[in-house]
Amino acid sequence: MKAIAVTPGKPDSAHLVEMRTPEVSDVPNGRGVLVRVLRVGVDGTDKEINAAEYGQAPPGFDFLVTGHESFGQVEAVGSEVTHVKPGDYVVATVRRPGHSIYDLIGTSDMTTDSTYYERGINLLHGYLAEYYVDDAEFIVKIPQGLKEVGVLLEPMTVVQKGITQAYEIQRRLRVWKPKRAAVMGAGTIGLLATLVLTLRGLEVITFGKTPKPYLNSDLIEALGATYVTSDELPVAESPKRYEGGFDLIFEATGYSPIVFDSMQALAKNGVLVLSSVTGGDRRVEVPADKINLGFVLGNKVMVGTVNANREYFEAGVRDMSQAELEYPGWLSRLLTHPVRGLENYRELLDKLTNAKDAIKVYCQVAE
Repeated sequence: MKAIAVTPGKPDSAHLVEMRTPEVSDVPNGRGVLVRVLRVGVDGTDKEINAAEYGQAPPGFDFLVTGHESFGQVEAVGSEVTHVKPGDYVVATVRRPGHSIYDLIGTSDMTTDSTYYERGINLLHGYLAEYYVDDAEFIVKIPQGLKEVGVLLEPMTVVQKGITQAYEIQRRLRVWKPKRAAVMGAGTIGLLATLVLTLRGLEVITFGKTPKPYLNSDLIEALGATYVTSDELPVAESPKRYEGGFDLIFEATGYSPIVFDSMQALAKNGVLVLSSVTGGDRRVEVPADKINLGFVLGNKVMVGTVNANREYFEAGVRDMSQAELEYPGWLSRLLTHPVRGLENYRELLDKLTNAKDAIKVYCQVAE
């Protein structure tokens, strides 16, 4: 079969490879699920891996098959698999267990191991291939009604985990009824965070950089949320307009200085969720005493979140289903830039890097 791979450590090394087509029997104990890949989304992680910023090949290989945002259809299952069958649409999770206590209890996204295993990212081949096989434990069924937007489930899980963790943390308050939330960033994750917080019944204000109108601001306002630019309303000054600030802030910009502005916009007893992976060395000057005082006197919390386990994939399916009922067609509008065929990997990476007004770039591997 064909697959798109990179040579770890070598910048701009994306290329097409031929590999053995996997089989159900590759997974022991009758637990295998063979999946024909239909679509794979790409994001900043794929761009950074192709730039050789990180990523390691699996043992025995000198290349890494990329792509972690999968969507496909089951071709065959092992004798012990009961929750999916041939013909079902599915998405596979990304992180695989290591050796910490958290890995052993099914929460590998919280691992304390220094070495981690992620399909398409580190030490395990990803999904930009014609087929993959995996243990049924990591396969999540997608309802027929979500087949056109199922490729969005993996980015949706980033949001699901962050917001769920925020609510878990806030159990410290015994009573917490958030009313107003802010989302920093109007890209794919920011849009999905706006959606989920709206579904939770919160008033949502989403901050971006691009002046409206444009597609992203239109999508935000279609949910009944508010879109503002940080030039029009600096984040640190937003409590002047939104009295008291925000009960929950979800940061998804990839721009680390906004974190310190967000800390100043957080309401008393509020929680700030950080989801951006920032690998640079940017430095800023901040009003440290003011921020620290506000956090101490206001009982505020800031938490980082990365990756997701199966729980968040299943929660994402539920919210995507609700979204299709409440906002029909909204999710499909995020799928802006398709590229047909694995052989067009150069076009895929070019659109990921350069496409104007792109929300989600994805490869249509098969119909």
